[in-house]
Amino acid sequence: MVLEEYNLDRQKALISLYPHQPLRGQSALVTGANSGIGEGCARHLAAAGAAVAVNYVRNPEAAQKIVDDINQSGGKAIAVIADVASEEQVMSMFLTAVAAFGTLDIVVPNAGLQQDSKIEKMTVSQWDLVMNVNLRGQFLCIREAINEFERRGMHDVSKALGKIVCMSSVHEVIPWAGHANYAASKGGVMLMMKSIAQEVSDRKIRVNSIAPGAIATPINRPAWDTVDAESKLLDLIPYNRVGLPDDIGQACVWLASDASDYVVGTTLFVDGGMTLCEGFASGG
Repeated sequence: MVLEEYNLDRQKALISLYPHQPLRGQSALVTGANSGIGEGCARHLAAAGAAVAVNYVRNPEAAQKIVDDINQSGGKAIAVIADVASEEQVMSMFLTAVAAFGTLDIVVPNAGLQQDSKIEKMTVSQWDLVMNVNLRGQFLCIREAINEFERRGMHDVSKALGKIVCMSSVHEVIPWAGHANYAASKGGVMLMMKSIAQEVSDRKIRVNSIAPGAIATPINRPAWDTVDAESKLLDLIPYNRVGLPDDIGQACVWLASDASDYVVGTTLFVDGGMTLCEGFASGG
């Protein structure tokens, strides 16, 4: 398959998907937003009318290109550096975003990584890095988001006080041999999200997750960028296509908008049916 790269023309085209600008007047922070799924979320949120803080920890040039595309297409965006595993840096990132936009209405703790290994050879550093970024990082961002929503109080841009869209994975429910640290982190995201949603929903704060399946991004190109690789991947996907960052970006906009105002504590699987266990399609 061919992965269409984002550019200024595509950013302008995304705006046509949201003629009613459902997020106009709101501001958002997306972590790990300088590539892949995070970039897709940031660009779609901006196209839907939100001002967007694009977080990155490496490759500032990529983050700045996204920001430039959004600003040149009539939106508003800034780039913010922070390692989400660092409490100090996360707090500083939120201060920067709030200083730029006045507040935050939407937070998407997306940043994540893999350190794959057979379990008998997995090091403590591999385990800790994945947990610190994928789980601790989302916790820190959720905590700071809730503090900011309550500091600001209700305003008339949304029915909710604030919206948090966690980034999970189909591997919150599908075991993944050789990736125990990653699967454990995403299983943790699922129960953390639900527990926090249960705790704060009566304050009009909506917390949900997106669980992507196989998404074509530059970082996992070997898994989909040849005919043989794509064919093998499609064996796992009943819908018979590999997902794109746009699929996740559009889901993110919906979960951040008032169209999903009664959706609380839910994982939205965007996976082409991967969790349906394609191997049993013919009766097992």
